[in-house]
Amino acid sequence: MKLKIGDKAPNFILPDQDGQVRSLVDYKGKWLLIYFYPKDATPGCTVEGQVIRDSWKEFQKRKISVVGISADSVERHKKFSEKQEFPFLLLADEEQKTVKDYGVWGKKKFMGREFLGINRNSFLVGADGKIVKIYEKVKPKEHADEVLSDFAILQSQ
Repeated sequence: MKLKIGDKAPNFILPDQDGQVRSLVDYKGKWLLIYFYPKDATPGCTVEGQVIRDSWKEFQKRKISVVGISADSVERHKKFSEKQEFPFLLLADEEQKTVKDYGVWGKKKFMGREFLGINRNSFLVGADGKIVKIYEKVKPKEHADEVLSDFAILQSQ
């Protein structure tokens, strides 16, 4: 089932980089950007996280929480998050349940090879827990600006 704008965001119950279990319920009444990324410490994933980190004050000003989700382990997330000084949480979906619930797990192609993995997609979830924007095939360098711009438009409607 493919998620669409207006759908209730699927719940997640996942450990963060410190091993603390987090769920969608923790963000009830808040705006939340859930960004899915393929793998810790790879070039595109690092850039995407850095761009969000570098725009963090703007996310805070707009009261938008952010979580990054990949299938990496809590330990890998901890190293990645500390090295990059990310101010947001990274959640470990080692069993790939949440990535499947959000429809971001699927076939990928890289250098002529096909394999299963996480597609770089994000979901902006409103304070009511419903999906207000879906970002497919995210461009890491532009993602934070795109989200902040879309948020401003959504707030003005």
